[in-house]
Amino acid sequence: MKLWGGRFQRDTEKTVDDFQSSLPFDKRLYRQDIRASLAHAAMLGKQGIISDDEMKAILNGLAEILLNFEKGAIDAAGDAEDIHMLVEELLTERIGEAGKKLHTGRSRNDQVALDMRLYAMKTCDETADKLKALCETLLSLAQKHAGDIMPGYTHLQRAQPITLGHWFLCWFEMHLRDLERVRHAKDAADNMPLGAGALAGTTYSLDRDFVRVGLKMSALCRNSLDAVSDRDFLLDYLHAASVGMMHLSRLCEELVLWNTTEFGFITLDDRYATGSSMMPQKKNPDVAELIRGKTGRVYGDLMALMTVMKGLPLAYGKDMQEDKESFFDARDTYTACLDIIRPLLETGTFHTDIMHKGALNGFTNATDLADYLVGKGTPFRDAHAISGQVVAYCLGKGCALHDLSLKEFRRFANVTDEDVYEAIALENCINRRKVLGGPATGNVLKEVELGKVRLRAY
Repeated sequence: MKLWGGRFQRDTEKTVDDFQSSLPFDKRLYRQDIRASLAHAAMLGKQGIISDDEMKAILNGLAEILLNFEKGAIDAAGDAEDIHMLVEELLTERIGEAGKKLHTGRSRNDQVALDMRLYAMKTCDETADKLKALCETLLSLAQKHAGDIMPGYTHLQRAQPITLGHWFLCWFEMHLRDLERVRHAKDAADNMPLGAGALAGTTYSLDRDFVRVGLKMSALCRNSLDAVSDRDFLLDYLHAASVGMMHLSRLCEELVLWNTTEFGFITLDDRYATGSSMMPQKKNPDVAELIRGKTGRVYGDLMALMTVMKGLPLAYGKDMQEDKESFFDARDTYTACLDIIRPLLETGTFHTDIMHKGALNGFTNATDLADYLVGKGTPFRDAHAISGQVVAYCLGKGCALHDLSLKEFRRFANVTDEDVYEAIALENCINRRKVLGGPATGNVLKEVELGKVRLRAY
């Protein structure tokens, strides 16, 4: 008979058992379930709800079951509905009647809410560690390439010169925000729901705060209905993971473009690229493309749980069992992508000579020519038009701005002097941009050091 089968006179169909079983995927919660049960049993004993002997038997039995799980000695593919039932059945088999008292004062509703909160907190810590490692890599690369000039783009058209170090710092800022979102998700999960029962608490004299302290959680869920109904903390992580994957996807899109012969900005290490089964010359950026593709998968996990939750009446519905597969999949996908993007970046060869040439021949210093003319007293709108005319002249001639003679410059603006060449030199174009957040090499190096300090705060 099932643990809940007292009022039933017929067994459920095998197809129903298979359909509603969550054990194939929630078995990964065994550590959290046993940890929570240990804290609950200790509280029951402290409160005199069960005897000391019963408490000790339960604690010892749970510790043994945990050890057996860790050794792989337990078959988690049995007939139990879920991991909670499996642990309780195993406990009762081992210690007898005392095992049946473990569930006193709790429901699977508040039990699974606690397990998922503990798992979400662990997931957030693991994800944060991986994000910090990625941020450290980005800072290191930014420092290494602080003075390497490349074209910056808008509309995928060469726009103004920046440095590769400044480019790396852009991704650092994005992933540091991702880290903040993950930390928020952990804070949201860090509330202890046990004691809410199925929805209305319990008549037993539970010490909820004792359990909270034992589990090292920060606060108690304040409303029993909300405690079993809430999955916002999972949505917070799924949102953080979705935004984080979006940032990884944008980064990978740049790497895919840069890996093309047309750009030639990066050569991927052979260990992080693949070939073609038909075309022997190919070296494909499959890792970057897969990360880009998996982003949609994590978005789907977020939308799946949002849709599950959108019309649920209070308090608990079996629908909420669907929270786990979405969360587990997003967690597994996001952390796997974070694991592989870091060595992909660290082992890639960035062709800074080609980048420099792209900035030099792409008229990325045209704005600086206009600013130079403004400095000579020309109204900006006139300077803008003159600079555009000079670019058009160079396009017709097949040369860059720095290739023009002073006489040619003066055909468009007679205020031009020899110092125009200094004004449009790429190094000067960059290093004059010292405004906070600008790409000047000194700025980049300062931001790297500040970034290290900011990262340590997490």
